[in-house]
Amino acid sequence: MKTINDVFARYKKELQHIYDTNETEAITLLVISQINELSKAKIKAFPETIITTGVAEKLEDILIELKTGKPVQYVLGTTEFYGLPFLVNPSVLIPRPETEELVEWAISSVDKGQNGNILDIGTGSGCIAISLKKNLAQFDVSAIDISADAIKTAESNAALNKVDVNFIRQDILKYAEIELPKSSIIISNPPYVTLHDKTQMHTNVTDFEPHTALFVPENDPLIFYKAIADFAKVNLLPGGLLFFEINESYGEETVKMLAGKQFKNIELRKDMSGRDRMIKAVNV
Repeated sequence: MKTINDVFARYKKELQHIYDTNETEAITLLVISQINELSKAKIKAFPETIITTGVAEKLEDILIELKTGKPVQYVLGTTEFYGLPFLVNPSVLIPRPETEELVEWAISSVDKGQNGNILDIGTGSGCIAISLKKNLAQFDVSAIDISADAIKTAESNAALNKVDVNFIRQDILKYAEIELPKSSIIISNPPYVTLHDKTQMHTNVTDFEPHTALFVPENDPLIFYKAIADFAKVNLLPGGLLFFEINESYGEETVKMLAGKQFKNIELRKDMSGRDRMIKAVNV
């Protein structure tokens, strides 16, 4: 009979060539919790708990997928973002903790009683748009993405979280074609990874996550930021807020670009790891 301890030992042995010890432990904890329907606290408190044969087989099947480097979120098909459940698959990026910080910044920037329209550009799984709608229910929220598969996933996530978000398939690089009501907030986590950045990244990102949502040309790393800023100049209300998640290597360049387009009160903010990862700017 296998115990929870046995599962941890097996996962550690089989995944050590891909992840460090802490990552492997976190992955194993997540998998056991979801498959065996146990809280993480209970798993840690009772490591000698017996695993049933059926659960052991499921855990072994998952391990086979994990050994390919496939991210655990894709293997399980779900993740959590801003306290909410989200379905994820290789058509969308896996939501990151720093994006939760961007969402928190946007929510905390809204005045009590304020309403209007919010637009999320490059929505992917819908994590930003859905989290904002869940916490700012008085706003009408729309979201665009170039990928039909991403839009389908985002719509499923809106239904899962019981919120109404208007999802639109559109290419922001063709922003002149987009007709929407003027927004109080435009927010985006657009593609920003250069080919140089790619060489520093883990293969479980570069081999499995969607390239159209990740990569930009080396010679024009701000291509999406410039397009979104131009769109925002026309489609943000005066005094409206523009929020970006950014490539930490291009913080100052992004600030200069926004200043050149006459945005005001531009604020560059670090994430929890101390890296330049977020910008807020005001339209005039």
